[in-house]
Amino acid sequence: MTWVAGVDGCPGGWVAVFAPRDETVEPLCARVLPSLEAICDAPEAPAVVAVDIPIGLPDRVGPGGRTAEVLVRALLGPRRASVFPTSARSVVYAPDYTAAIALSRRPETQPFAPSPPANAIFPRIREADRLLRARPDLQARVYEVHPELAFQGLNGGTPLPEPKRKPAGAALRRDLLAKAGLPAGLAIPRGAKPDDLLDALAALAVARAIANGRGVPYPDPPERDAHGLPAAIWTLPASEAP
Repeated sequence: MTWVAGVDGCPGGWVAVFAPRDETVEPLCARVLPSLEAICDAPEAPAVVAVDIPIGLPDRVGPGGRTAEVLVRALLGPRRASVFPTSARSVVYAPDYTAAIALSRRPETQPFAPSPPANAIFPRIREADRLLRARPDLQARVYEVHPELAFQGLNGGTPLPEPKRKPAGAALRRDLLAKAGLPAGLAIPRGAKPDDLLDALAALAVARAIANGRGVPYPDPPERDAHGLPAAIWTLPASEAP
């Protein structure tokens, strides 16, 4: 059996939902693992790992970040604010926030300072970047996704009217997942929060689409950074909506 995984960061590390590639087959399993590498090397050996983390770091980016963020932000309507602009490689690898801000003021890197929320995920971005550079075999298995873009795809391409942290927004996302055959009532593993699991399930929907040849990247084709890593956000076509 070929497995895939949808992954999101969480307080305990990374929450991963593993499922068969075949959408008619259901054992789903959610667990929190300490690293992205541990997910790739899990007993299920997922053929596709769809993760909500930037992959591919250009040496210089424009005002809106990478092309991937610029394109996805334009698609998301009211949810566009959830798409942080990814910083240039040297900024992401700065030793601390002060150094990152200083580097961001140079014309050869980027014309914006990373926000505190963006800076908070730099360690996770570095983790993914280091893993994919150290293990090139994983580059064909690990894909960047954005949960809100995935939910919009499950909603027929229509932006969702409520954020996920509001009860109505969470209920709508659970309903969309249920219609797609993904049980949002799955037990939340220790170390994850309810919205982390929702996002991992949305990523799983994209992982299945990619594994079955229906994934859509923004941009298409993906850009490549100086290390050859793809820089694109993947989603499922609006026709995938139930």
